[in-house]
Amino acid sequence: MKKVNNYSLNELLKKIFGFDSFKGNQEAIINNLLQGRDTFVIMPTGGGKSMCYQLPALISPSTAIIISPLIALMKNQVDAIRNFGAEQGIAHFLNSSLSKAEIAEVRKDLKNGKTKLLYVAPESLTKDENVQFLQEIDISFFAIDEAHCISEWGHDFRPEYRRLRPIIEAIGKKVPIIALTATATPKVQQDIQKNLNMQDASLFISSFNRPNLYYEVRPKGEEPIKDIIKYIKSQPGKSGIVYCLSRKKVEELAETLQVNGIKALPYHAGLDSATRVTNQDKFLMEEIDVIVATIAFGMGIDKPDVRYVIHHDMPKSLEGYYQETGRSGRDDGEGNCIAFYSYDDIQKLEKFNKNKSVAEQEIASQLLLETVAYAESSVCRRKQLLHYFGEIYPEDNCGSCDNCLHPKTKFEGKDAVELVLETVLALKQLFKAKHVIGVITGKPSANNKSFKHNQLEVFGKGSEYDEKYWNAVIRQMLIERLLAKDIENYGLLKVTPEGHKFLKKPYSIMLTRDHDYENADEEDFFAGGAKTSTADKNLFTMLKDLRKEISRKENLPPFVIFQDPSLEDMAIQYPINFEELKNITGVGAGKAQKYGKPFLDLIKTYVEENEIIRPMDMVVKSVVNKSGLKVYIIQNIDRKISLEDIAFAKNMSISELLTEVERIVSAGTKLDLNYYVNEYVDPYHQEEIYDYFREAESDSIDKALEELGEDEFNEEEIRLMRIKFMSDLGN
Repeated sequence: MKKVNNYSLNELLKKIFGFDSFKGNQEAIINNLLQGRDTFVIMPTGGGKSMCYQLPALISPSTAIIISPLIALMKNQVDAIRNFGAEQGIAHFLNSSLSKAEIAEVRKDLKNGKTKLLYVAPESLTKDENVQFLQEIDISFFAIDEAHCISEWGHDFRPEYRRLRPIIEAIGKKVPIIALTATATPKVQQDIQKNLNMQDASLFISSFNRPNLYYEVRPKGEEPIKDIIKYIKSQPGKSGIVYCLSRKKVEELAETLQVNGIKALPYHAGLDSATRVTNQDKFLMEEIDVIVATIAFGMGIDKPDVRYVIHHDMPKSLEGYYQETGRSGRDDGEGNCIAFYSYDDIQKLEKFNKNKSVAEQEIASQLLLETVAYAESSVCRRKQLLHYFGEIYPEDNCGSCDNCLHPKTKFEGKDAVELVLETVLALKQLFKAKHVIGVITGKPSANNKSFKHNQLEVFGKGSEYDEKYWNAVIRQMLIERLLAKDIENYGLLKVTPEGHKFLKKPYSIMLTRDHDYENADEEDFFAGGAKTSTADKNLFTMLKDLRKEISRKENLPPFVIFQDPSLEDMAIQYPINFEELKNITGVGAGKAQKYGKPFLDLIKTYVEENEIIRPMDMVVKSVVNKSGLKVYIIQNIDRKISLEDIAFAKNMSISELLTEVERIVSAGTKLDLNYYVNEYVDPYHQEEIYDYFREAESDSIDKALEELGEDEFNEEEIRLMRIKFMSDLGN
């Protein structure tokens, strides 16, 4: 064991930081660095990464240069280190937030040998004057924190990180480098070592398993916000983070939580620095319970008792997901990780990727595929996450994820596994899962023809099952180590030695089917209850009967009065006044005024007669005038602006715009779309569709298309006419 000034490392740890013992690999890492060797550390959040460079820096004779991507994080760490030492100058940071006078002060302390740790942003390190200055001082080592930022395969790639090696060489000190990250797949790991030219570095990988975390993926219905509020209210006084992908959604959600009595604040890169700092501090000081954030929040946030992390949207990569969920339960206490998943969100992310270069698109889509695989799979979530980071989890049931607590039925997968292995070998191990599945299912894609893969014996051999089924098989084969993905050419499937053994002597292997979230009427497959309705069935039937009665009197189809989701919500929330009725799905002020009274009277009587305790805490209050989009659409339709122009201005597709217009009309607002309908829909078609909806039992577009004929009518014109019909007669 290395001694410094006659003290052992353990004594120094106690003397400086007050800890009795090191965690995990910390001591071995510090010894390795003090012996002058390059060191690569992969240590999950909460494992004590910063200690690996802070202690050696404080006990070394010269200055350690710590390269870190976040200004807020630097300040926190510098403040923390100054608390351990008597000297203010013991730690400094150098970044764009400093004035000229402050920079001069930092340089003076460095020249005088007072400073043991200098935190530098990669952008500051690239400036010529800083490179020249650092050539003049003694450096003990370079520490590169958040090293995954180097890799384009990492979840937070920063181009300036790829320029670090040449800059370190320009500074010209022969000192060791320590690179640290909380998440790195084998691919990212290789990328970091190559880029930093430290292939010979000593590698320290801690287990990625966080046994105290519970993982769950829920289907994302129309209103995940209800589920989120319900969950937060079931965790009174506990701290939590809710992640969203867009800044707009962060603002909306934080506001909605506030009006529903939850102490929450937003955090994203678009807020000014002072607001971000204030909101973060209020969360750390427990003045608020929930922070609603984009991924800008959390890197280096040292709050040990975050009890839940909710993903309103699935992240763009599994590394991002692991990193964000890792902010829960850092004190080894309870940590619940709940993600809401809908394939629609994935398709939106794919659209965003279209603007990237071809290489970036390829990487982004591979990372997205891994996220989909994780969300849809019925296999133990912990096993999948650890497999993604190259670690084997030996248990069959972790006992703390939705898939293990509610296991899906298994099926014998021997024949399917055999077919996949034979196909991968027939394709010379040169293709990704999508192409392999195309060959198995016999998809007549051009790709297959150009490679003559349609002539292979395996072509179409698995056509009785769909792509989803084969995806599930391949995924589980990867986890069972029968297949592997080539690290160099990310995604190419290779047969492992274990896979070759299987082919020689096939054995029984039980597999599970994926979740079908898009048709999520299946059984209750997660701990919190799936999309299975909690509506009061008796009341729902009574409300439908009342609607039928009114529809006969008014000579209108029932759906014009209130649609089924609105009645279902009434049978969950039991509204008894107009204010409460307006909070029901699809009910606006106009609808409430026009048709609300008989429904409210019925519900009120029903509640009194059956002595029902109403779940009023679960009525999600809307933010007043929250929807600028709604107002914008109404105003522009009043001005007779074409729908194409409105959609373009709001960066929406026509289909997305029509969905918004449908919501506005079904909630009771009257819109005059004649100017657009008359230009777009043939007058004879208008008449036929209008007459169809007069007689129809349901407002289903699919049924209308079937009835009217898909050869002659298209979906868009039927949707437009349904909007006109609902607006004319219902509002």
